[in-house]
Amino acid sequence: MVDTNGERLRSLQDKFDLRVVQGHGSHPRVLREAGADDADMLVAVTSSDETNMVACQVAYSLFNTPNRIARIRSPDYVRDADKLFHSEAVPIDHLIAPEQLVIDNIYRLIEYPGALQVVNFAEGKVSLAVVKAYYGGPLIGNALSTMREHMPHIDTRVAAIFRHDRPIRPQGSTIVEAGDEVFFIAASQHIRAVMSELQRLGKTLQAHHAGGRRQYRRRAGKASGKRL
Repeated sequence: MVDTNGERLRSLQDKFDLRVVQGHGSHPRVLREAGADDADMLVAVTSSDETNMVACQVAYSLFNTPNRIARIRSPDYVRDADKLFHSEAVPIDHLIAPEQLVIDNIYRLIEYPGALQVVNFAEGKVSLAVVKAYYGGPLIGNALSTMREHMPHIDTRVAAIFRHDRPIRPQGSTIVEAGDEVFFIAASQHIRAVMSELQRLGKTLQAHHAGGRRQYRRRAGKASGKRL
């Protein structure tokens, strides 16, 4: 880990036993000291877009780092990402664009009213969705194994359940209770159908969209095995 803040680095090193180097992340000497020669991946997430881009360029040109990821916040860069970020220009393999992630998330919540969180995988073909089970839903009081009876033509899996803010490992015998936050995986085209089985879609759900979005992103990350 590279940072210009020595105090922050020492704190992280003590807590996580990390290899740390104080300095500018785009400087060749600093990257070399940090082990860029043997690194399989560079993740540049400083507060400066330009520093992140230069770091990826240096890693590519001097160290032949196979994978390069950078946080790019400016819409001016993101707008022309396809032309700017490739091996023949600025060699960034994957962008992290925080503002665009927020916009995409809002669009998905509009597309799937009632969802607390929707995350796409496999180029949008598969989705992980989070819904809250409400009284009156057909699965309330029933085991997860009955889901296939309700949706015989839809292949879906419950990845996790949060009950009273605590995770529950879902099994076929697990009973869905009102208030459960249910994380399920299905083909994106079937997300709406699965949601309708788990809850009643209505105005009651809209109050949950404004607050707590960050905590649902963390929970979705746990359910899918990665942090979002």
